[in-house]
Amino acid sequence: MNPTVGIAVILTVLQVAHCQMIKDLSACLLGQNLRVDCRYENKTSNPLTYEFSITKDNRKHVIHSTISVSENIYRSRANVTMHKNLVCLHLQSFTTSDEGVYMCELRATNDYTGNQIRNITVIKDKLEKCAGFSLLIQNTSWLLLLLLSLPLLQAVDFVSL
Repeated sequence: MNPTVGIAVILTVLQVAHCQMIKDLSACLLGQNLRVDCRYENKTSNPLTYEFSITKDNRKHVIHSTISVSENIYRSRANVTMHKNLVCLHLQSFTTSDEGVYMCELRATNDYTGNQIRNITVIKDKLEKCAGFSLLIQNTSWLLLLLLSLPLLQAVDFVSL
């Protein structure tokens, strides 16, 4: 086998192994705040970097990022939470001036395949309220504790009878 071909095959295998794939990008309103959920398929344990931005008037504005510098107007209003296979942007006091095309960009350290990017158009009057179930997904530790304690609660009820 030609050494050049061998190296190309190894690099191709490494690229496939490290790729992060964005599966879904959605947006909803939680009170007066915007939440943008960027769900991805995790194919590596390498650290993940992200960038949330908005395009308005043909100009990109970085809202929150570990890749580049966020713009001042969003720093005090935006934060990001990361959970297994989910990166969430929370933008406080969302108004019509915050409408535009929101972008989620993900990149894993040592990922040579390039960044994964997904866009969603966000218009305040067309946004749905965040469902209760999606809120449970964000913080599942208490739900898991409840489910695990159900047999114990049933045993207590049984003994008291």
